[in-house]
Amino acid sequence: MRRDPAQRLSRAVALATAGFDSPAQLGYLFRMRNNGAATRHHRLIYLLSVAQRRLQRWMAAQPESEVTPAQAGLLFILGRQDGVLMGEAGAALDMGPAGISGLVDRTAAAKLIERRADREDGRAWRVWLTPKGRAALAQAKSSAAEINAALTDGFTSAEIDIVARWLTSIQDKFPRDTSRDPEE
Repeated sequence: MRRDPAQRLSRAVALATAGFDSPAQLGYLFRMRNNGAATRHHRLIYLLSVAQRRLQRWMAAQPESEVTPAQAGLLFILGRQDGVLMGEAGAALDMGPAGISGLVDRTAAAKLIERRADREDGRAWRVWLTPKGRAALAQAKSSAAEINAALTDGFTSAEIDIVARWLTSIQDKFPRDTSRDPEE
């Protein structure tokens, strides 16, 4: 049976802490393991979580932004391939059927996109940019360029390449588990 990452982490902690009678003994073990500069504890999960929340909030609060970050993601997809199937857009955004359906509903209500039945498969829906959506896409591209410039300021291209490779590796190491949350 394959365990999800949280279960694996919980099991690893249980195995690593077996035989320790007190939190002080356990703390000593972790201090000894993390003594050197090469093994610094970076709190990566916490840092990723806080950075994501702050960036999302900052982007949503921008006065010139008429779209949410999620809507901007959908507009970017349609800018590359207008008329994409809803399921394909959801997969590109790492969303399940309910998530992409809600996003499409909100974005269509804002008159940025329109949903049309697929000509070949009446059960499927395609999503198309409206003229208002094209204007919002242009603004989102400009905003994304500014945000990316701010995010990369002070770092070399080589450092950004490493960060991008690391973030991409997270997606490979922790693939979306549709069996646990199929409606997200």
